[in-house]
Amino acid sequence: MTAFIYLVVALFGAAIGSFLNVCIWRIPEGFSIVSPPSHCPACGHEIRFYDNIPVFSFLLLGGRCRDCRGKISVRYPLVELLTAAMAALLFWKFGPSLKFLASFVFLAALIVITFIDLDHQIIPDVISLPGIPIFFLLALFVMEIPFIEALLGLLIGGGSLYLVASSYELITKREGMGGGDIKLLAMIGAFLGWKSLLFIVLVSSFLGALVGITLMIWKGRDMKYAVPFGPFLSIAAVAYIFFGAAAVRAFFTYQLL
Repeated sequence: MTAFIYLVVALFGAAIGSFLNVCIWRIPEGFSIVSPPSHCPACGHEIRFYDNIPVFSFLLLGGRCRDCRGKISVRYPLVELLTAAMAALLFWKFGPSLKFLASFVFLAALIVITFIDLDHQIIPDVISLPGIPIFFLLALFVMEIPFIEALLGLLIGGGSLYLVASSYELITKREGMGGGDIKLLAMIGAFLGWKSLLFIVLVSSFLGALVGITLMIWKGRDMKYAVPFGPFLSIAAVAYIFFGAAAVRAFFTYQLL
């Protein structure tokens, strides 16, 4: 019975992942995410409901449009599988609760932000700006984070990156971090609280540096090569949800010994 419940949760996550694919493609273009119905980006033909089943339709069609045989990006099933996995993992952590739903909405927003940032090097305000008050309220009334912790998370999250970005621009005379990253960390801090920020900044900075150095070596780029930082902030936030809180508690406990 337990396995069946997790399967249902994963299928729910995959279905939401299909909608996230629509958001990832349409939001940067300024298109509506509800109209028109899903269609092939190559030929424009509306996708039939039986060709829009998450993951399975992609496999059955061999990754091609039924009408024009144009290739469908493998990203579509990957986003669906990722969202399904996140749903199952959050259900394992929180069980059937409002905390599960709130955390799932938060992770869904991070998935959309991550792939848009990878494609366009932007973090859309249409997600981050309303996300700040929405996730602040969810932190207070669902995740049971104290008001001052959530408020400090919002202020320090946005303020710390703003200070880093301003200092970098002052020293180098060029922009090194966009305003989208600042708003994203404010949103993350508002939902997870200020205690999450040290973990998130350290982990995201380490991952960003690791990937950036690897790309420079592989591509032969110099230090001006732009690596979007939003995905690393998102990965670090997800890591914090699952085991970062325990790491932070252990750190503060050790400091008090």
